[in-house]
Amino acid sequence: MQIRKTYQEVNPELLYAEIRDFVLKQGVLIGEAKLETYLSPGDTSSFISRGTLIFKLQGKSGEGGKECLRAHVVGSARGETKVMFDIDDKLFPQAKVA
Repeated sequence: MQIRKTYQEVNPELLYAEIRDFVLKQGVLIGEAKLETYLSPGDTSSFISRGTLIFKLQGKSGEGGKECLRAHVVGSARGETKVMFDIDDKLFPQAKVA
C-alpha cells in the first residue's frame, strides 16, 4: 500500500526525524537511513532535502529481517514537502495504518 501526503512550509529534515523516531518506537529496526541536502537551483539561500528510511522487522537473532516500511521525504522548508510511505500490507493491515 502507498500513502502520499503533501505539506506546506514543513521542514523536511524535521519530518524525516519525526517519522524515524515514531516508527522506531513501534519496535522495528532501521535497515537504511539516508538524508541529503542540496542548494535550490534558483535560490542559493534555500535548500532542498531528500531522505529515505527503510525499516525492517526484528529477526529472531536480533538482526534485521523482512522490510516492512519505506518512507521517502522530499521538499523545502520554505515551500512544499512531500512524503510517501510504501507499507507491506501483510505486516500492517490497512485498518491499523489508517
